Amino acid sequence: MSAAPPPTRSRRPVDRAATRERLRQRRARSTAVRRPTRAQTIRRRIVALGVVLGLVGLAYGLFFTGLLGVRSVEVEGTKDLSKQQVLEVAAVSTGSPMLTVDLAAIRDRVAALPRVAAVGVSRAWPATLRIAVTERTPVGVVKAPGAVHLVDGTGRDYAVLPAAPPGVPDLQLTKPSPDDPLTKAVVQVLAAVPEKIRAEVLSVSAKTPNAVVLALSAGRQIRWGSAENSPRKAAVLTALITQPGKVYDVSSPQLPTISNP
Repeated sequence: MSAAPPPTRSRRPVDRAATRERLRQRRARSTAVRRPTRAQTIRRRIVALGVVLGLVGLAYGLFFTGLLGVRSVEVEGTKDLSKQQVLEVAAVSTGSPMLTVDLAAIRDRVAALPRVAAVGVSRAWPATLRIAVTERTPVGVVKAPGAVHLVDGTGRDYAVLPAAPPGVPDLQLTKPSPDDPLTKAVVQVLAAVPEKIRAEVLSVSAKTPNAVVLALSAGRQIRWGSAENSPRKAAVLTALITQPGKVYDVSSPQLPTISNP
């Protein structure tokens, strides 16, 4: 007698759409962001408000109070000027907020001092201002009754002294000024004269801007002419002055001459 075949199990049809929906809902539940409670929302708003108020308070302290204020002012580069003169003109108030100190205004006030050629002002954190001064250097003096006027390389008459500094030539000018053609010609020529020869210059005169004459020690004279072609004239003069003579004429550097009047 043969064995009976095992009973077959009935298979339920698979609802794939329902399965996908269940999976989607499960994923949505697992990744859903939990909405904050009312208490959590209030706490977050309080924290955010505190941060904002803290930043506002810090900004106010930095910009409008002495929290980060100027504690010292350093002055560099003075020679004839005193540091106190610079500080008085700079007029920086101790405790002024570092962030709002007007550096340009300080620079302009110090630059107005006649002896100052250039000035820079900078912050040195956390609480120092630095004022770097470059003073004018005299290239010559203009004599006046009982005094001499110092003139710098720009032609500016910037100081009065009872006597001329040593080694500074006499500029035979009536009214030295950066706008005066004679002054401009004289200081430009002086700047072009080779340093070794410039040390021997006693005086400089000019009847016109095209006729600059330099008087040297030992009764010698240089006829320079105008300030044009000064580099070429300086090179020619360097070789020419090694020769004996009294008058060295480089007004025409192509045809320099030496004479003994």
